[in-house]
Amino acid sequence: MNYKVPFVNARSHYRRLQPEMDAAIAQCLLNGDMICRTQLRDFEMEFAEFVGTKYSVGVNSGYHALEFSLRALDVGCGDEVITPAHTFVATVSAIVNCGATPVLVEVGSDFNIDPDAFDAAITPRTKAVIPVHLNGRMAKMDRIMAIAARHGLRVIEDAAQSAGAAHMGRKAGSIGAAGCWSFYPFKILGGFGDGGAITTDDPQIARSATLLRYNGEDRDTGEYHCHGYTALLDNVQAAVLHVKLRYLPVFTQHRRKIARLYHDHLAGIDEITLPPFDGDGHLDAFQNYVVMTPQRDDLRQHLTNEGIETLISWPKPMWEHRGLGLRSPRLPFTERICREVLSLPMSAETTEEQVDIVAQSVRTFFVRCHKSVFVTQGISA
Repeated sequence: MNYKVPFVNARSHYRRLQPEMDAAIAQCLLNGDMICRTQLRDFEMEFAEFVGTKYSVGVNSGYHALEFSLRALDVGCGDEVITPAHTFVATVSAIVNCGATPVLVEVGSDFNIDPDAFDAAITPRTKAVIPVHLNGRMAKMDRIMAIAARHGLRVIEDAAQSAGAAHMGRKAGSIGAAGCWSFYPFKILGGFGDGGAITTDDPQIARSATLLRYNGEDRDTGEYHCHGYTALLDNVQAAVLHVKLRYLPVFTQHRRKIARLYHDHLAGIDEITLPPFDGDGHLDAFQNYVVMTPQRDDLRQHLTNEGIETLISWPKPMWEHRGLGLRSPRLPFTERICREVLSLPMSAETTEEQVDIVAQSVRTFFVRCHKSVFVTQGISA
C-alpha cells in the first residue's frame, strides 16, 4: 500500500544522505575493504566517543550484542537474568541461548522495567538484569543501578531503541557493564542491513566480544582463544553508519520536535494516553511515538483507511507464543499494553504537515466514536 503518511520513509532518508553514503560504500569496494578494516575501527572509535565509553565492538546484530555481553559476564546454566516482559524477543532469546533462565517482570507507565518489580524478583540465582530502554526512553537507571549494586548483580543495557537518549546526564549504553545496540535499518541509527554493537568501559568485555564475533580468533596474532561465532559488523555497514552517526544529533532533535507536535496536537483526547516526554532527568530520543487506547484496533484500521501507516509492538505477550516455551508471569499491565499500544509515524523524515494529518485523523476517529455512543444511547449529539 502506498501510504499518504508512511511510518518511516527509507527512500527519502537515503536520498537525503546519498552522496556521502555512496562515497563511503565506494571507498570500501574500491579498496577491497570488506572485513575488519579501517572503516569498522573508525566507526567503533567514534561510536564509543558518542556514547561515552572507552570501547565499542561492532557485531552483526543487536541480538549478538546481547548474547556476547551475557557470555562475557559468564552468565550460563543455573543463572537467572531479570528483564522486562514488554520487549523484543531477542532480549529473552539471548538469555535462553546462554543457558540461563529469563525472569520476566512488569513494566511501568513509561513501558520500561519497573524498578520495584525488578527488586522483588531477585533470588539467590539472579546474576544479571537487562533493562530495556524502549521507544527512545531510558529506564530509571539510577534506581536500577542502586538495586543491582545492593545485590551484587551485573547490568546490561538493551539500548537498541535509545541512540541519543540520556538519563541523569548520562547517555544510553554508558551506565551498565555493557550497552547493547541494534543498527537495524529502521532504528534511529540504522544501516542498510542488520548490525549491532557493544559499548563498555570494561576491557575484558570488549576483548571477549571481539573474539566471539570472529570465530574466537585474535585477528592480530591468528591465535584462537575460544569457540566463537561469525558475527562481525562488516565494513560496508560500518562505513554507512559512520556517515549517519555524524547526523545523529540532528535526527534526534527532529524526532523530539515531531514528538512535541504530537503531544500538542493530541492533548485533551481522553481516550488516549500519550507517552512521557522528558522529566525526572530524562532526555528522550523517540525511536517510536507510542500511544495507548482501548480502541487501538479500530483506530488503527481507521488510520490505515486514511493512508496512515502505524505499528504495533507487540500484539500479544511474549509468553503466549507457545514455541518460546516461556511460563506465564501473569503481568496485567504488560497484557494491557499489548492490547492497547499503537506507534504513530515517526522518523527523521516525518514532517510537521504529516503530524497535522495524523492528529486530525485521530481526532476525527474519536469524534465519530462519541457520536456513535450518543446514537446508541438515544442521545442527540
